[in-house]
This record gives sequence, C-alpha cells and structure tokens, in this order.
Amino acid sequence: QVQLVESGGGLVQAGGSLRLSCAASGRTFSDYVMGWFRQAPGKEREFVAAIKWSGGSTYYEDSAKGRFTISRDSTKNTVFLQMNSLKPEDTAVYYCAAAPLQTLVTMPSKYDYWGQGTQVTVSS
Repeated sequence: QVQLVESGGGLVQAGGSLRLSCAASGRTFSDYVMGWFRQAPGKEREFVAAIKWSGGSTYYEDSAKGRFTISRDSTKNTVFLQMNSLKPEDTAVYYCAAAPLQTLVTMPSKYDYWGQGTQVTVSS
C-alpha cells in the first residue's frame, strides 16, 4: 500500500524559510515523478514543483522559481521542498503526490497517489 506522509509545515513570518518532507513507502518510486502541490482556501489545487525520481530532473511553477527547491533522498525514500523567502501568498495546505510517469507533469489528474497535506502559514 502506497503511503505519502508530509511533514514540516508551520507558521513562519514573511521572508522566512520552511523545509517540507514527504516520506514515501509501499513501492519503488524509481519510475515515478514526485510533485508538490498547494491549495489555499477557496482556490483550486495548484502545481508547485516536480522531480523525476530517477535522474533528478526538476520543474517549477513560475512563482516558485528561485525561491523553492525540490530534491529527493533515495536512501530515505523522501522528497523535500525547501522554501525560502516565503510570502503571505504562499499560505496553503501543501501536498506531496506521485505520478507513474517519466515526464515531469503539472496536472493534478496525472498523479495517482497523494499525501494528507501539511499546513503552511506565512504571516505578514
């Protein structure tokens, strides 16, 4: 049974940093793309960043470029999202997801597995 468990969210002031973690279990993810999404109240879930587990290629949504970094630790089966220079508009529930693809994708419908989410709140 595939499980994705996020952690690392919290309350931070604008300009601060957080590091989210996603512990993946239940199968081998070497042929998967791992993604981070977020959803703010009243808004649709949106793509933030993705990484190919094999090879480590990455892709970012425009507002995340230069501020966020996605990475993975294959020895720990964990994906990370380092978030720097946080802004109040980054406030949302952040979700980790896994897609059985070899192409970096941004559409939530392409991802088969999802975590329960972790709340990130950035105060001004």
